[in-house]
Amino acid sequence: MDSYLFYGLTILLLAFSFYKDKKKSLMSLKKGWKAFENILPEFLVVILLVGVMLAILNPQTISNLIGKESGWMGVVLAAVIGSITLIPGFVAFPTAHLLLQAGAGFMQIGALISTLMMVGIVTMPVEIKYFGKRMTILRNLMAFVFSFFVAFVIGKVVG
Repeated sequence: MDSYLFYGLTILLLAFSFYKDKKKSLMSLKKGWKAFENILPEFLVVILLVGVMLAILNPQTISNLIGKESGWMGVVLAAVIGSITLIPGFVAFPTAHLLLQAGAGFMQIGALISTLMMVGIVTMPVEIKYFGKRMTILRNLMAFVFSFFVAFVIGKVVG
């Protein structure tokens, strides 16, 4: 139901935007479409990989690797995977939901999502270029350690 509300509000605001300035509105829609085209290949690859992973790994295997019973080893595995994977947030959260449904644990998913969002092994070269090697390593290390705190808190609150 909320989706319909947001779609309706979006259409209403877009119509208002066209009313105010048709040229800027069209330019904005073109920029938005370009951004969508740039994100689409990554999005499709991630969805494909998750789909293949869920098809190959049965819920029992997922539960053994990153399920509640996997304990802190599963948290570490999830944190390492999250650190080296580059997945945007709008893909990560639905993926986490699918993994939870397949038997993953809340602590493990907490570590996965927090490292996905905060640790960037893949993006380190770019970050080093702008912030320097020492700052980049320090930031990523602190984010990695913090993800275990996030997992612990989620385990206490949800588990």
